[in-house]
Amino acid sequence: MMQVEIANAWKVALLSAAAVIAPPPPVDYEAWAIDNLTFSERESQMPGRYNPELFPFFAGIFHALSPEDPCRIVSWAKGAQLGGTALATIFTLGSLAMDPCDFLFVHPTEDNAKRWSRLKLAPMMRSTPVIDRAFPQRTRDGADAVLFKERADGRGSILISGASSPSSLSQVSMRRQVQDDLSKWEHDPKAGDPENLADSRSQAYETAKIFKISTPLIEPGCKITRAFKAGTQEQFHVPCPHCDHAHVLEWDNMLTNLDEDRPEDAHFSCPSCGGVIEEHHRMEMNRRGRWVAANPAMATYHRSFQLWSAYSPLMSWERIARKWLEARGDAASEQVFLNDVVGRAYDAGGSAPDHAGLMERAAKSERPRGTVPAGFVVLTMGIDCQADRVEWQVIGWDRRRRRAVVDHGVVDRHIGDQGGWPRLDALVSGEWRTEWGGRLGLDRVAIDGNAYTEEVWAWARRHPISRVIMVRGGNQDNAPLLAKVKRERTSTGKLRPYVGRFYTFNASVLKMRLYRNLKKDDEGEPGAVLFPRGLEEDYFLQLTSERRKEIRNRQGYTVHQWVKDPKLANEMLDTMLQAEVATIRHRVFELNETEWDALETARGGAVADEAQLDLEDLAPAPAPSPQLTTTAEHAKPAPAEAKAKPQLARTAWLKRGEKWI
Repeated sequence: MMQVEIANAWKVALLSAAAVIAPPPPVDYEAWAIDNLTFSERESQMPGRYNPELFPFFAGIFHALSPEDPCRIVSWAKGAQLGGTALATIFTLGSLAMDPCDFLFVHPTEDNAKRWSRLKLAPMMRSTPVIDRAFPQRTRDGADAVLFKERADGRGSILISGASSPSSLSQVSMRRQVQDDLSKWEHDPKAGDPENLADSRSQAYETAKIFKISTPLIEPGCKITRAFKAGTQEQFHVPCPHCDHAHVLEWDNMLTNLDEDRPEDAHFSCPSCGGVIEEHHRMEMNRRGRWVAANPAMATYHRSFQLWSAYSPLMSWERIARKWLEARGDAASEQVFLNDVVGRAYDAGGSAPDHAGLMERAAKSERPRGTVPAGFVVLTMGIDCQADRVEWQVIGWDRRRRRAVVDHGVVDRHIGDQGGWPRLDALVSGEWRTEWGGRLGLDRVAIDGNAYTEEVWAWARRHPISRVIMVRGGNQDNAPLLAKVKRERTSTGKLRPYVGRFYTFNASVLKMRLYRNLKKDDEGEPGAVLFPRGLEEDYFLQLTSERRKEIRNRQGYTVHQWVKDPKLANEMLDTMLQAEVATIRHRVFELNETEWDALETARGGAVADEAQLDLEDLAPAPAPSPQLTTTAEHAKPAPAEAKAKPQLARTAWLKRGEKWI
């Protein structure tokens, strides 16, 4: 007798309904990482299985990213090399493994996106079996393109984009997303703010998660700092190993206790009992630490976190101390330290110092205008081209990154007027008196090549590229400090001949550096600016003529730009920056202490040794040539003999390998 089994229709219906209404399985990113992830040496400074004991502070961020937490936005302002990219990758792959959906991962540029996809994401996907099975990586499969990867079952995908490519952010809806290196995202003049555009891609999902992560950059205007302030503002509190008082490890606390002669003893002190907190206490303190919100009212919508390198096992406290001692005194290096190590935005302030205060400081100087102060053994010049004149300024530099204004002047001819070229040539080959009794020539000259490029090139080519470079300023905060111009081409597609000596510099960062240093009243402080007596008021007005302001553009979003006072000229500010660019290109601050010693001896000590001098070297420097438009008794064309044989004071530079800098 044949037996026929008939399905229970009611039971099938109930099972189907249960599958639909059943809550999704728990999404625990930390547990998933422990069970599934193994990092290679390329992916982590600590290769091997994911170990939550090393990064206990990640647990709070993982929980905020999970569906169990009601917040929609999670922001993390952090120092560099804190495992942020690994945490973001865990959030991405864990989501696609435990709760598949369409996922958006946005980098500052498309190049950054491709590099992360190839070097970080793809290796981790291959080494994680559960992900490797879900995303079979076939090079000819369109679903496995560099910037787009789709699950084999079609239940989820990863779209990888650059914030600089607005078209890739349009017409897509994503339930989860990562906005990586947010502070480096640049506004697009046509498409608008890419952060707002990315946020809108998750607008259709009530349960969306948007993870914003970045190292801070410059404030005002830093995107991740703004995001942190808009959220819960959570910081990691750890207990004192002596009295259990919970507190934040503050950089200012470490700095107060720092002995610059013994950076290996870097430590904190408890704000309650005063006990010394040393690095060997860190792991246990982290294990018992907890996140504390300064603005808990935002917890249901936006949780924000801040963490810096003192908590991380990837950086010792001694290394933090040494990095600070290396950066101290140079505004640009201090900015990098605050951003990458402390995880704090660099406060640009935006306001120049009062010009009257600078004038008063200069009036007290014992050094006359046109004289190089002792110890400032490197000279550079900045030249700015205007419609009816060329303005110049000479700056001296010492080993402590201090700069000294030597002199400035005007050549009252347009740069294209060859009648003014002999006067510029004389400046480039001229020499300036020094306080130690010698004469010093220019090491490098940087001339503005932005407005009258061809005319500037025609003059500059008369001098070696090792002496004269062309420069132009850019005002993007995130741009390199100095970059060679590479894409200047003729109508026929050939590279223009001046490209080899043409550079774009980050004027915004250099202005912030200068204005911060101008505010240092102690002339002995690293980075300080020294003025001679005899400078006119207009010099200081021009030097302090710009302000960093918040501007709302036509698209309705705000940007921060440097704005010049319309009533003032700014040539002295421009030539000051150009002289600094010449110093950067000359690699002056790459010299170590021994090399500085040798340079000072060559340019100062040798001149002071009268037994080694020729009779003409013992004679007073002649008066400046009548054709030079100068304002002090400092500059003179080099003697004919000097052209035949290099003078020690000008050309004795340091030999590194087989190259003269």
